[in-house]
Order: sequence, then C-alpha cells, then structure tokens
Amino acid sequence: MAEVPNVVPALPELFLASAIMAMLMLGVFHPRDTAEKEIKASRLISFLCVITLILAVLLVSTLSGGRLVTFQNMFVSDPFAVYSKILVLIGSALAIVISQGFIERHAMARFEYSILIVFATLGMMMMISANDLIALYIGLEMQSLSLYVIAAFQRDDTRSTEAGLKYFVLGALASGMLLYGASLIYGFTGTTDFDKLSQLFRGGETEINIGIIFGIVFILAGLAFKVSAAPFHMWTPDVYEGAPTPVTAFFSVAPKIAALALFIRVMIGPFGGLVVEWQQIVVFVSMASMALGAFAAINQRNIKRLMAYSSIGHVGYALIGLAAGTETGIRGTLIYLAIYLAMNIGTFACILCMRRADRMVEGIDDLAGLGKTHPMLALGIVVFMFSMAGIPPLAGFFGKFYIFIAAIEAGLYALAIVGVLTSVVAAFYYLRIVQMVYFNEPDDPLDKPVSRDLGLVIAATGLVIVLFFVYPTPILNGAAAAAASLFGG
Repeated sequence: MAEVPNVVPALPELFLASAIMAMLMLGVFHPRDTAEKEIKASRLISFLCVITLILAVLLVSTLSGGRLVTFQNMFVSDPFAVYSKILVLIGSALAIVISQGFIERHAMARFEYSILIVFATLGMMMMISANDLIALYIGLEMQSLSLYVIAAFQRDDTRSTEAGLKYFVLGALASGMLLYGASLIYGFTGTTDFDKLSQLFRGGETEINIGIIFGIVFILAGLAFKVSAAPFHMWTPDVYEGAPTPVTAFFSVAPKIAALALFIRVMIGPFGGLVVEWQQIVVFVSMASMALGAFAAINQRNIKRLMAYSSIGHVGYALIGLAAGTETGIRGTLIYLAIYLAMNIGTFACILCMRRADRMVEGIDDLAGLGKTHPMLALGIVVFMFSMAGIPPLAGFFGKFYIFIAAIEAGLYALAIVGVLTSVVAAFYYLRIVQMVYFNEPDDPLDKPVSRDLGLVIAATGLVIVLFFVYPTPILNGAAAAAASLFGG
C-alpha cells in the first residue's frame, strides 16, 4: 500500500485550491442575468478572494519553523518559501482590492477575474516551493495560463487583446526554453531533484560538461523572460501598456516576486555549487536590465509604459543580490522585493486615480498641477517616486543600500558602480514626474474624489515607505531567516 504523503507543508496550497473550486461553484450558480447582478457577483467573489488570501497568509505563517518536504521531495516549505509566499499573497490581495472600481467602470465585472488572480497565485506558491524541475514547470504553467487570460480580460479593447496575445506567444517561448534546459540537465545528470542536483554539483560527483552548461543557460534565459530582465524583456512594455491597469499592477508585483524567488531557489539550490559558471551571466543580465530601465524610460510619455521600464530596472537591482551568490546578497534581494511590493502597488493605486470625465488617462502630462488640485494624491505620488529613485530616508534607499553592500562584499565592484550610476539616471524621470506634479500648471484637472479602497491602499503603502527606517525589524529578520535557510542555516 502506497504511503500517504504528509500534506502539512502544502496546507496553504490545498486550502487555496479548495477555496478556488468553492468560489467557482458559487460564481457559476449566483444569479447573473442582469448587469447589476453580475456586478454583485463580482463584488462578492472579490471579497471572498481577498479573505481567502488573508487566511492563506495566516496558514503560511504557521509553517515558519524549519524545512519540510513532501510529495517525494518535490515540494518544500522552508523560511525562504514562507517569506516569499507572504509577499506574493499580500501583493495578490492588494491587486484585487484596487481592481474593483476599475473593472466595474469598464464593463469587466465578471466573477472569474478575481478567481483567475487567486489561481495564478496558487501557481506562484507552487513555483516558490518547487524542489524539482518538474514541480517547477507545473507551478510555472499554472501561473502563466491564468496570466494570459487576465492580460486579455478587457475583450472589447484591442490593446488588451494584443497584450494577451503577445504575452502568450513570448511566454510560451520562455516556457519552452526553460523546459529544454531542464531536459538537458536531466539528460546529463539523471535527476530533476533539486537536493540531488545540489549534492552532485557541490560534491564534484558529476563532471561539468558543455551539456550541463547549456542546460543552465537555457534555464536562465527562460527565467529571465519570466522576470522581464533584459535582454529578454521585449514583452514587458507592450503588455504593461495594453493590459487593463489593475492587471498591470498585478503583473508588476506578485508574478514578478514569485519568478524572482524561483530564480533564487534554482540558482542557489541545485546550481549553488556552480556559481562560477552562472555568475557572469546573471551579472550581465543585471547590468543590461538596470541600463535599459534607466535610459529607455527617459523618453516615455505613457506612465504605464514608463513603469514597465522602471520594473525592468528594478529587476536588475534585485538580481545584484543573486549575482553575489552569498547569503548577504540573497538577504538584500529579499528586502528589496518587500520594499518593491509596497512601492509598486502604491504607484499603481495612484495611476488608477488618474481619471478625467470618468475615463482613464495614462499620459505623464496628465499629472500636471496635481499638487494644486489633488494635494494628498500628489503627496502619495511624490513619496513613491522619491522612494523608487532611492532618496533617503525612504524605504527605496535602504533596498538599494543592502544590495549594493552585498555586491561590494562579493567583489562585484563594476556591478555596484553600474547600479549607482543607473540609479542617478533613473532619478531623472522619477523627478520629472515630481516636477510635473508640483511645478506645472493644471490644464484639465483629474476627477474627484479618490475612491476609499484606492485611498486606503495609497495611505498604507505610503506609510510603509516613509516609516520603514523607524521599524524595519520584521522585514530584515524575515529576509535574514529566509536567506539562511537556502544556505543550510
């Protein structure tokens, strides 16, 4: 008789999967014969999805002890997984909260929207806990299939449909490259298990041949696609601009954090003994992402497109910690991801407030004179822009500080210098927005008032950014424990 697997490490995932099925049934059988009833069903399911994600956070928090594996060593729960999952769940919950007003105004209020976000989140959690190349791929595809759909969720909008198609085609290419790399690793080592691969490479039991190197390169390329790192970023600006704004907000946080967590687990876990082989690739990708994010964003006039290039730049900064290949580096990256979550969600909540005559506007010029017409909203935008530029004492400064310290300790001086220089360049377009908000005259003011949901999210994330230096302990300790767990600590 087959042994029943220990399901405790996967309880949050099982809870999410069960909740998704229950909410699907509720959504299907809820009366939806009129537009008003459709909106009521959407609101109910959205509320339940947020509650589900909050409960999942509590469940994940109960697993913060040691390292637990299950399902024949394919699934792992450790402090790294716990920390990353909490960030992803919070990001997904906030993305649903800021979405509701938009989807109702734009005839997108269908109950499937929130469920697709939760389903994608389930895939992200499986990615983060993957301890096998096969489990990794299952989690990745579970996430991706949902993301393809919500990118094109605004069916009547040509840009949204185009964004969904581009994301699908290039995402499928990335998945194929990742799968090919995983196949090469399996072919040359005989295993897909992360723990066994780590033993093989750290113990010198396997000769590092050209096949293994090619396998690692293909896996790196596939993962770089998923995190939208240069030179595999080509889908990002078009998808960010074309997808509905709350979908773009979701794309910029939860999937990005999950993919970066997966990137870290794969490189530090099974390939941790091959840092010399992959470090230079990650250094190049990090430099290219920071440079592209800094220079390509300067001429952008659409704020969603600007945020796309900003996101590419932030991925470059986050990869500095991974390039270091040390516990300090991974700790710095994890701190950076937590701060990035607050900055991005807050910024997109501000973007969702940009309405004129009850229609969304996306031009940077539309922010002109916001300091006079919407002083509190203007203050929120300025806080987030200053933080992204890395101006002390805001949280963004500390995020960059920790990763630059890690790069210097690892002897990656060129990478640290490029990071500092690109930060200075990127500060130009962040400060240009501040100048637009406070020093330009308003042509046509934006609509008032800001919705309660958006106002609360802007206030909460803004306080996190401003007061991070007062009490950073939870994030610092959580990141330190998460990083230590990857290095056997």
